[in-house]
Amino acid sequence: MERTRVIIADDESLVRVDLREALTEQGYLVVGEVGDGQSAVNMARELDPDIVVMDIKMPGMDGIEAAQILTEEKIAPVVLLTAYSQRQLVDRAKEAGVVGYLVKPFRETDLAPAIELALARFAEFRALEEQVGNLTEALETRKKVEQAKGILMDTQGIGESEAFRKIQKMSMNTRRPMKEVAEAIILANSE
Repeated sequence: MERTRVIIADDESLVRVDLREALTEQGYLVVGEVGDGQSAVNMARELDPDIVVMDIKMPGMDGIEAAQILTEEKIAPVVLLTAYSQRQLVDRAKEAGVVGYLVKPFRETDLAPAIELALARFAEFRALEEQVGNLTEALETRKKVEQAKGILMDTQGIGESEAFRKIQKMSMNTRRPMKEVAEAIILANSE
């Protein structure tokens, strides 16, 4: 089984060492460590980890800003490890798309469940985005086919089912998707 690849971002080197040891003992592969948010974003873009575990309070770009970028770019889910539990930070983290939040001091045994849940949520988000994309494409295809059917019905004086069969047959004969055939019919009749 392939090990989960992790980047650690914390401005305290001792925390990074402790985290690396804990994660390695639990079977994770730490592929990189950095001390600030911008470096975490850059490293994640370069190494494409499975997950990023980072602190909030770091020099320059904080962990929440970095998490927002990683989430928007769909690079990796983020689990925040922080000594801060103020409502304002939790709200910012939610808005940034953070999928895990552990308050220091935490037990090493808390790490794996937080990481595994974050990975599962991130996979669900990706699957939903793909599903929405597929549904959007299917709806767009259906709209184009309906429009092309209408054109064929008007120009050739045929019924709806015959117009559909013509589009279907053209699609099979040309080995092109029905959407492309429909778009060609629409384009040819728009002049």
